[in-house]
This record gives sequence, structure tokens and C-alpha cells, in this order.
Amino acid sequence: VHGGGWRHGDKAWVGVKPAAFVERGYLFASVAYRLREPVTPREQAGDVARAVGWLHAHAAEYGGDPDTIFLVGHSAGAHLAALVATDERLLGGSDLDLGAVAGVVLLDGAGYDVPRQMAQARLPAVQALYRTAFGDDPDAQREASPIAHVAAGKRMPPFLLFHVGMRPDSRAQAQALAEGIRAAGGRATT
Repeated sequence: VHGGGWRHGDKAWVGVKPAAFVERGYLFASVAYRLREPVTPREQAGDVARAVGWLHAHAAEYGGDPDTIFLVGHSAGAHLAALVATDERLLGGSDLDLGAVAGVVLLDGAGYDVPRQMAQARLPAVQALYRTAFGDDPDAQREASPIAHVAAGKRMPPFLLFHVGMRPDSRAQAQALAEGIRAAGGRATT
């Protein structure tokens, strides 16, 4: 799932990833989501969830196993992947549950706790990025926060979270999400 600040990006931004995965026997799919306002990050996560549903329904046609879908996202795409893998309502539209995702790999995300990220953002450009994507409604911000959907008893997939060492917000957000998942009985590594 590509990044781009929830308003830019393209599923073609995959670089050498398809070759790297396919050469090792994996199938690779790049997911698009709507970018134009007034679409919200939750609706974008719904787009990603529908893509997971399609992959689950059609993986076998391409020689894949629908029970081994891994969701990988970068930046805003990491936020969307995390939201799909923590909020079961998103996959419910495809008649799936969180168990439909075998694992999640998040790369350089910082939107796992949106209210916290917005409150702690120091740079005006970062503040504007989050305000444009998530608005000013604290309830909507919480609803769009993957960490708000982490709870014990869910069949959340295992998470592998990468953060950029030079970005304290990326590190803090990744560590907080991982700690929340582990506290709820799930598996997460940063």
C-alpha cells in the first residue's frame, strides 16, 4: 500500500519490489486507494480492505494461497494497512475477519495514534498534512487511529513495524502501537 500523505501517490510506486518478491515465489499486488477530498482515511482503509477481499477471493486463480496474504504499507499506506489489520469492521464488508491477513509489515508510519501525532507535531508542514487528512474532529481522529482498535481477544495478525531512526515521531508511534498489540496478547516487533 503506497504512501503519499493520504492525498498523493500511486500504486505504480513499487520500484523493484515486484521482481524481488516474485523471484522468491511470492505473488505481488500493489493496491490503490482514493486520494481526492472529501474521501477520509477510514474510507481509504475501506478501499484497502476491499482489495484484501478481492485478493482473498482470487488468490488461488493466480497460484496463491488466500490464507497467506501479507499486508505491507509505507508511510500513509502503513497507517491504512494498520487500520485494516486492527479494525475488523473494515474487512467485514468483504465477509472476512482480521484472520484473513496473515501478517502486516509497516514501513515508516507515524499515524497509528492520530490525536497524539497531531498534538506532538512540531513542524507546520506535518501539522498541515495531518489536519488536511484527518480534520479537527477528535472523535474522527480516534476512529482513524489503529491503536484505538487494538484490543484483547481479537485475531489480529502479527505485526513487523519499521521506523526511521532520525524521525522521533515514527519511532514513538511504531513503539506505542507494538506495545499496545503485545499488551492485548498479540505479536508485534519493531
